Amino acid sequence: MELFDNINGLLGDDLKKVMGSGAKVRIAASCFSIYAFEALKAELASVEGLQFLFTSPTFLPDQVTDKLKKERREFHLPKLRRENSLYGTEFEIRLKNELTQKAIAKECAAWIRRKAQFRTNTSDAPMQQFACVTQNSQSAVYMPLHGFTAVDLGYQRGNAVSNIVTRMDEAPATGTFLALFDQIWRDPAKTEDITEQLCEHIAAVYNENAPDKQPEKIASPLW
Repeated sequence: MELFDNINGLLGDDLKKVMGSGAKVRIAASCFSIYAFEALKAELASVEGLQFLFTSPTFLPDQVTDKLKKERREFHLPKLRRENSLYGTEFEIRLKNELTQKAIAKECAAWIRRKAQFRTNTSDAPMQQFACVTQNSQSAVYMPLHGFTAVDLGYQRGNAVSNIVTRMDEAPATGTFLALFDQIWRDPAKTEDITEQLCEHIAAVYNENAPDKQPEKIASPLW
Protein backbone atom coordinates (compact mmCIF):
# COMPACT_ATOMS: atom_id res chain seq x y z
CA MET A 1 0.00 0.00 0.00
CA GLU A 2 1.19 3.51 -0.82
CA LEU A 3 -0.18 7.00 -0.18
CA PHE A 4 -0.08 9.99 -2.55
CA ASP A 5 -0.81 13.39 -1.05
CA ASN A 6 -0.66 15.09 -4.47
CA ILE A 7 1.96 17.48 -3.11
CA ASN A 8 5.10 15.44 -2.53
CA GLY A 9 3.86 12.49 -4.55
CA LEU A 10 1.37 12.84 -7.41
CA LEU A 11 -1.30 10.36 -8.40
CA GLY A 12 -0.77 11.23 -12.06
CA ASP A 13 2.93 10.40 -11.89
CA ASP A 14 2.22 6.97 -10.43
CA LEU A 15 -0.42 6.25 -13.05
CA LYS A 16 2.15 7.03 -15.72
CA LYS A 17 4.34 4.28 -14.25
CA VAL A 18 1.67 1.58 -14.26
CA MET A 19 -0.13 2.41 -17.53
CA GLY A 20 2.19 0.40 -19.73
CA SER A 21 1.54 -1.06 -23.15
CA GLY A 22 -1.48 -3.35 -23.10
CA ALA A 23 -2.76 -2.21 -19.71
CA LYS A 24 -6.49 -2.29 -18.97
CA VAL A 25 -7.83 0.74 -17.15
CA ARG A 26 -11.12 0.95 -15.28
CA ILE A 27 -12.26 4.21 -13.69
CA ALA A 28 -15.39 4.91 -11.66
CA ALA A 29 -15.61 8.66 -11.00
CA SER A 30 -17.99 11.59 -10.97
CA CYS A 31 -16.45 13.48 -13.88
CA PHE A 32 -14.03 13.29 -16.79
CA SER A 33 -11.90 16.18 -18.08
CA ILE A 34 -10.08 16.38 -21.40
CA TYR A 35 -7.19 17.93 -19.46
CA ALA A 36 -6.69 14.72 -17.49
CA PHE A 37 -6.49 12.95 -20.83
CA GLU A 38 -3.99 15.53 -22.03
CA ALA A 39 -1.79 14.99 -18.95
CA LEU A 40 -1.66 11.22 -19.51
CA LYS A 41 -2.14 11.02 -23.27
CA ALA A 42 1.18 9.27 -23.99
CA GLU A 43 0.34 6.51 -21.52
CA LEU A 44 -3.32 6.29 -22.53
CA ALA A 45 -2.30 5.89 -26.16
CA SER A 46 -0.51 2.64 -25.28
CA VAL A 47 -3.16 0.99 -23.10
CA GLU A 48 -5.33 -1.81 -24.43
CA GLY A 49 -8.43 0.07 -23.43
CA LEU A 50 -10.19 2.18 -20.83
CA GLN A 51 -13.62 1.67 -19.32
CA PHE A 52 -15.00 4.77 -17.60
CA LEU A 53 -18.09 4.64 -15.42
CA PHE A 54 -19.76 7.88 -14.36
CA THR A 55 -20.94 7.24 -10.82
CA SER A 56 -24.00 9.49 -11.18
CA PRO A 57 -26.38 9.84 -14.15
CA THR A 58 -24.45 11.73 -16.83
CA PHE A 59 -25.00 12.39 -20.56
CA LEU A 60 -28.17 10.32 -20.65
CA PRO A 61 -30.17 11.01 -23.82
CA ASP A 62 -33.26 12.18 -21.96
CA GLN A 63 -31.16 14.67 -20.00
CA VAL A 64 -29.61 16.35 -23.04
CA THR A 65 -31.50 19.56 -23.74
CA ASP A 66 -32.91 20.71 -27.09
CA LYS A 67 -30.51 23.65 -26.91
CA LEU A 68 -27.52 21.42 -27.64
CA LYS A 69 -27.00 22.65 -31.21
CA LYS A 70 -27.12 26.28 -30.11
CA GLU A 71 -24.83 25.56 -27.16
CA ARG A 72 -22.26 23.97 -29.46
CA ARG A 73 -21.58 27.38 -31.03
CA GLU A 74 -20.81 28.76 -27.57
CA PHE A 75 -18.69 25.76 -26.46
CA HIS A 76 -21.11 25.05 -23.63
CA LEU A 77 -22.54 21.80 -22.30
CA PRO A 78 -25.79 21.20 -20.43
CA LYS A 79 -25.69 22.77 -17.00
CA LEU A 80 -25.02 19.66 -14.92
CA ARG A 81 -21.66 20.23 -13.27
CA ARG A 82 -20.29 16.78 -13.99
CA GLU A 83 -21.03 17.29 -17.70
CA ASN A 84 -19.53 20.77 -17.73
CA SER A 85 -16.31 19.36 -16.28
CA LEU A 86 -15.65 17.58 -19.56
CA TYR A 87 -14.09 20.79 -20.90
CA GLY A 88 -12.28 21.50 -17.63
CA THR A 89 -13.33 22.20 -14.06
CA GLU A 90 -13.29 25.60 -12.42
CA PHE A 91 -9.78 24.82 -11.19
CA GLU A 92 -8.52 24.14 -14.72
CA ILE A 93 -9.28 27.68 -15.91
CA ARG A 94 -5.60 28.39 -16.60
CA LEU A 95 -5.43 25.41 -18.91
CA LYS A 96 -8.64 26.46 -20.65
CA ASN A 97 -7.17 29.88 -21.33
CA GLU A 98 -4.11 28.53 -23.12
CA LEU A 99 -6.07 28.35 -26.42
CA THR A 100 -5.27 24.66 -26.79
CA GLN A 101 -8.74 23.43 -25.90
CA LYS A 102 -9.81 22.66 -29.47
CA ALA A 103 -6.67 20.65 -30.25
CA ILE A 104 -6.91 18.68 -27.00
CA ALA A 105 -10.61 17.99 -27.55
CA LYS A 106 -10.02 16.68 -31.07
CA GLU A 107 -7.17 14.44 -29.91
CA CYS A 108 -9.21 13.17 -26.97
CA ALA A 109 -12.22 12.32 -29.15
CA ALA A 110 -10.01 10.40 -31.59
CA TRP A 111 -8.48 8.45 -28.71
CA ILE A 112 -11.90 7.61 -27.24
CA ARG A 113 -13.05 6.19 -30.57
CA ARG A 114 -10.00 3.93 -30.65
CA LYS A 115 -9.55 2.94 -27.04
CA ALA A 116 -12.34 3.87 -24.63
CA GLN A 117 -15.88 3.09 -23.58
CA PHE A 118 -18.04 5.21 -21.30
CA ARG A 119 -21.07 4.11 -19.33
CA THR A 120 -23.09 5.91 -16.69
CA ASN A 121 -24.83 4.87 -13.52
CA THR A 122 -28.51 5.34 -14.43
CA SER A 123 -29.82 5.31 -10.87
CA ASP A 124 -29.60 7.68 -7.93
CA ALA A 125 -27.88 4.99 -5.87
CA PRO A 126 -24.41 6.14 -4.76
CA MET A 127 -21.34 4.30 -6.00
CA GLN A 128 -17.77 4.21 -4.72
CA GLN A 129 -15.20 6.02 -6.85
CA PHE A 130 -11.87 4.41 -7.69
CA ALA A 131 -9.48 3.53 -10.51
CA CYS A 132 -8.02 0.13 -11.40
CA VAL A 133 -5.05 -0.51 -13.68
CA THR A 134 -4.26 -4.10 -14.70
CA GLN A 135 -0.99 -4.99 -16.41
CA ASN A 136 0.38 -8.51 -16.91
CA SER A 137 -2.02 -9.98 -14.31
CA GLN A 138 -0.90 -7.38 -11.75
CA SER A 139 -3.45 -4.83 -10.61
CA ALA A 140 -3.34 -1.55 -8.69
CA VAL A 141 -6.39 0.16 -7.21
CA TYR A 142 -6.47 3.87 -6.38
CA MET A 143 -9.06 5.36 -4.05
CA PRO A 144 -10.77 7.60 -3.24
CA LEU A 145 -10.96 9.26 -6.64
CA HIS A 146 -13.42 12.14 -6.94
CA GLY A 147 -12.98 12.69 -10.66
CA PHE A 148 -10.61 12.17 -13.56
CA THR A 149 -9.30 15.74 -13.79
CA ALA A 150 -5.94 17.51 -13.69
CA VAL A 151 -6.71 18.43 -10.06
CA ASP A 152 -7.37 14.83 -9.03
CA LEU A 153 -4.13 13.77 -10.74
CA GLY A 154 -2.25 16.38 -8.70
CA TYR A 155 -1.25 18.58 -11.66
CA GLN A 156 -3.49 21.51 -10.72
CA ARG A 157 -4.50 22.93 -7.35
CA GLY A 158 -8.07 22.61 -6.13
CA ASN A 159 -9.82 23.96 -3.06
CA ALA A 160 -9.78 20.75 -1.00
CA VAL A 161 -7.91 20.81 2.30
CA SER A 162 -6.41 17.44 1.42
CA ASN A 163 -6.32 15.18 -1.62
CA ILE A 164 -4.75 11.96 -0.40
CA VAL A 165 -5.16 8.86 -2.55
CA THR A 166 -4.30 5.31 -1.47
CA ARG A 167 -2.83 2.75 -3.84
CA MET A 168 -3.49 -0.92 -3.08
CA ASP A 169 -1.58 -3.74 -4.77
CA GLU A 170 -2.63 -6.72 -2.67
CA ALA A 171 -4.48 -9.31 -4.75
CA PRO A 172 -7.45 -9.91 -2.43
CA ALA A 173 -8.26 -6.19 -2.25
CA THR A 174 -7.69 -5.40 -5.92
CA GLY A 175 -9.70 -8.44 -6.95
CA THR A 176 -12.67 -7.23 -4.91
CA PHE A 177 -12.69 -3.83 -6.60
CA LEU A 178 -12.21 -5.29 -10.08
CA ALA A 179 -15.10 -7.69 -9.54
CA LEU A 180 -17.30 -4.87 -8.25
CA PHE A 181 -16.54 -2.68 -11.25
CA ASP A 182 -17.14 -5.46 -13.77
CA GLN A 183 -20.39 -6.50 -12.08
CA ILE A 184 -21.84 -2.99 -12.26
CA TRP A 185 -20.43 -2.30 -15.75
CA ARG A 186 -22.16 -5.36 -17.21
CA ASP A 187 -25.52 -4.75 -15.53
CA PRO A 188 -27.92 -3.11 -18.04
CA ALA A 189 -30.33 -2.38 -15.21
CA LYS A 190 -27.76 -0.12 -13.53
CA THR A 191 -25.69 1.37 -16.37
CA GLU A 192 -26.05 2.62 -19.93
CA ASP A 193 -23.49 3.20 -22.68
CA ILE A 194 -23.02 6.93 -23.37
CA THR A 195 -19.78 6.83 -25.40
CA GLU A 196 -21.42 8.31 -28.47
CA GLN A 197 -23.08 11.11 -26.52
CA LEU A 198 -19.76 11.95 -24.89
CA CYS A 199 -17.99 12.16 -28.25
CA GLU A 200 -20.75 14.39 -29.56
CA HIS A 201 -20.19 16.82 -26.73
CA ILE A 202 -16.43 16.81 -27.20
CA ALA A 203 -16.94 17.45 -30.91
CA ALA A 204 -18.70 20.68 -29.94
CA VAL A 205 -15.30 22.22 -29.25
CA TYR A 206 -13.59 21.55 -32.56
CA ASN A 207 -16.63 21.44 -34.88
CA GLU A 208 -18.14 24.80 -33.92
CA ASN A 209 -18.42 25.79 -37.59
CA ALA A 210 -20.26 22.60 -38.46
CA PRO A 211 -22.80 22.13 -35.65
CA ASP A 212 -24.91 19.60 -37.54
CA LYS A 213 -22.05 17.23 -38.32
CA GLN A 214 -22.73 13.74 -36.99
CA PRO A 215 -20.08 12.11 -34.77
CA GLU A 216 -18.22 9.08 -36.01
CA LYS A 217 -19.46 5.69 -34.91
CA ILE A 218 -17.82 4.22 -31.86
CA ALA A 219 -15.78 1.04 -32.08
CA SER A 220 -17.16 -2.15 -30.58
CA PRO A 221 -16.26 -3.07 -26.96
CA LEU A 222 -12.59 -3.79 -26.37
CA TRP A 223 -13.14 -6.45 -23.73
